[in-house]
Amino acid sequence: MKASMLKELSLNELFIKEKDLREELFHLRRKNALKQLDDVEKINKTRKDIARVLTVINEKKRQGVTDEDEKRK
Repeated sequence: MKASMLKELSLNELFIKEKDLREELFHLRRKNALKQLDDVEKINKTRKDIARVLTVINEKKRQGVTDEDEKRK
């Protein structure tokens, strides 16, 4: 997932994306604990995607962007 792609999303969409990624990470960790996960690297990739989403959220908050501002564009 590219950060440039994330910057195009609204804050609400970013929060939903973060929630989905956290759920996916939970399921990946669970599968890994049960030795059912083939690609263990997916856990690291998902963690990094969560970090990217949080970075974009924080950037938008620092800029003072609200969902109302994004709807006007």
